[in-house]
Amino acid sequence: MSESAELLSAVQEIRELIRLMAEPAVAQRDQKLRGEIKRLVGTSVPKSKAVLLMDGTRTQRDIHRETGINEGNLSTLVKELRKSGLLAEDVNPTLLIKIPSNFFDTPV
Repeated sequence: MSESAELLSAVQEIRELIRLMAEPAVAQRDQKLRGEIKRLVGTSVPKSKAVLLMDGTRTQRDIHRETGINEGNLSTLVKELRKSGLLAEDVNPTLLIKIPSNFFDTPV
């Protein structure tokens, strides 16, 4: 492994540790927005999987393929998230706040 690759790897590890340590403060700051996400998703597993993929790198079609969510339900979810101010006005769905991968494992 080259020196620059090792440095990049170390920086990525540090970034992940900082995110882990900052999560409680981020959760408190974003409590209202996170509550709205949970309200819109409800107990739907396909919707929760879809929201976790909304990082701007996938189209709605990609999210549909990866999660199996009904296309109409996904379209409605995207519209509701945008209306609530939770998605950027990008072409691909992009959540404006960060949520951890286990976000939907805890109750509202």
